[in-house]
Amino acid sequence: MAKPTWKQVFRYRLDSFMARGGSSIFLSLIIMFIGLLVGITVLRGIIMIWGDVAMSQHPGFWKQVYIIFLELTDPGNMAQDIESSGVYKVVGIIAGLAGVIILSMLIAFITTALDQKLNQLKKGHSKVIEDDHTLILGWNDRVAEVLRELAIANESEDDPCVVILSEKDKEFMDDYLSVTLPDTMNTRVVTRSGAVSALVNLDIVSIQTCKSVIVLGYCTDASTKEEKAASDTRVIKTVLGVIASKAKDQEMNIVAELFEQRSRDIAHEISPGEIVTVNGLEVLAKILVQTSRSVGLSVVYNEILSFDGCEMYLHHADWNDITFGKLQFRFPDGVPMGVLTKQNKVLVNPPVDRVMQPDDQVLIVADDDSTIEFRPQPVAEVIDYNLAGGRHGQIVENELVIGWNAKAPMVLREYSDYVLEGSSIRVMLPEPDQEMRQQFKALQEELTNLRLELVELDPMKSESLITMEPFNYNNIIILSQGGENADPEPTDSETIVILLLLRKIFEAHNEKNGNSGDHDTNGKSKRTKLISEVMDSRNQELVARAGVNDFIISNRLVSMLLAQISENAEIRHVYENLFSEDGSEIYLKPASLYFDEFPAKVTFADMMGIAQKRGEVCIGVKIQADEKAIDKNFGVTLIPEKNTVYTLQPQDSLVVVSEDET
Repeated sequence: MAKPTWKQVFRYRLDSFMARGGSSIFLSLIIMFIGLLVGITVLRGIIMIWGDVAMSQHPGFWKQVYIIFLELTDPGNMAQDIESSGVYKVVGIIAGLAGVIILSMLIAFITTALDQKLNQLKKGHSKVIEDDHTLILGWNDRVAEVLRELAIANESEDDPCVVILSEKDKEFMDDYLSVTLPDTMNTRVVTRSGAVSALVNLDIVSIQTCKSVIVLGYCTDASTKEEKAASDTRVIKTVLGVIASKAKDQEMNIVAELFEQRSRDIAHEISPGEIVTVNGLEVLAKILVQTSRSVGLSVVYNEILSFDGCEMYLHHADWNDITFGKLQFRFPDGVPMGVLTKQNKVLVNPPVDRVMQPDDQVLIVADDDSTIEFRPQPVAEVIDYNLAGGRHGQIVENELVIGWNAKAPMVLREYSDYVLEGSSIRVMLPEPDQEMRQQFKALQEELTNLRLELVELDPMKSESLITMEPFNYNNIIILSQGGENADPEPTDSETIVILLLLRKIFEAHNEKNGNSGDHDTNGKSKRTKLISEVMDSRNQELVARAGVNDFIISNRLVSMLLAQISENAEIRHVYENLFSEDGSEIYLKPASLYFDEFPAKVTFADMMGIAQKRGEVCIGVKIQADEKAIDKNFGVTLIPEKNTVYTLQPQDSLVVVSEDET
């Protein structure tokens, strides 16, 4: 091998030196400037010594050095040689030109360095110095809703902070949030860019000082099974990174969004008791079916799940062996609806005669944890009304599901747990693909207590909907029509069109039947309930005006759940109970099941008392006359002051926690 030449060695050394970055470039400019200053000074000195002009006619040597320095730093100083001979002018011109080149290089260097620093800041690689912050790992279409809920939850805190670590560019995240969530109240949002499972990046976002971690999925509800499996794999890897990075004795709530049950089982095994997993599809499917059983239930869930309004808290006090029934009337603000025992077992709607144990925590729905106060004496008097004694009898039902998405199979399975054997569900689809057909056939074989029928008609056409005779169904559920990576705007637009077509059909049917007692004044059959899924919360008001009885906002509900569990991990046990067909759930039951005479002028405390006679907990009331009033929360009021007087009509409802819908 030939020995490298001195030129090759010099070039290599120079390249290595310059590759160090800004410091080496700045040092090179300094050396170049000093070299030019020395070289031009020497040239001027030679002219002074050997020139044809006597030295006595020019300033001394050090004065000449200073003139060269001025000419290098500012070409305007060449005027100092205006009276000098031509040779000195040439040297001055050389110094001025050299100064322009050096100055341009310096400006270019400073500009480049600042630009690189700004780009580095935009990439979000600097360490976050925060304590007691909430950390969001990942990015999907729920992030803005999760942030909105966290901002509401942090409203009473001093200088709260939410940190987001995602593989998206920091500039993209900041721009997106500034448009979709311009007001974060007093919550600061800090974004950082990088691999969410890398330990070095988790250290950058100060994971060892955060209070909770939310790990978002990497795809949407409408993604393919393969994409969901890939998302779960990445989420589990991120959870492993979180567990490896957290401090030894650090307590934090870790909430992960996972789609498959197998993935959730793996996540729970990583660190038992520390990780809470949420399947958004399953939650939404359960709420859709439960809402179809009780119109107005989505409004209740929207308020309870959100930090804006009333929510669920755990509270402990000296109970003095009081029973759960009497306990409900000892709080000025809020209604107890369950108990968390010493063994971490959640009892939703326990027996009224259950004696509270010293270590029990009460599960209470209240406006804020600061307003919860246990009083030794009742805060309201309760009139002992006679219970009407009626029960909702279950009947064989006919349901219609319009549309198909990833939640559809879960919706059908949920219905099979609620309805009587022999009930039927028809699914209306325009052009089902082979995968949909296979899924539907498998469900037909699985759900033997239901009669499932696939109808291939386009719900966007009025004649197709008329053929289905929609007024003959107990419930109509409209699922979002969007497929993989669907845009919420056109998807919700299709939903609104279907709702408008259905409303027109109901109005025509109402006129044909002469506004008979089977129909209300809005043109809809009283026994047919319209329940719709909405993807974008900004379309809430439009859907409400399109004739729908109830609707759920997909992303908002799941985001609320993620945010709430991140703040209080124990709440997950409550929702597991409420979203299950087993145990107690929330229902809206007509006042006619409770009171004999109408109008019934009663207080909210009276409603709580009479609900106890049915083994239920009353947490609110719904006034039917305000069902369409958005500004009145669609007629639903949760946990009003216990002495508030209402004049109830038979069609008004009590919001209760009950074991069943009868």
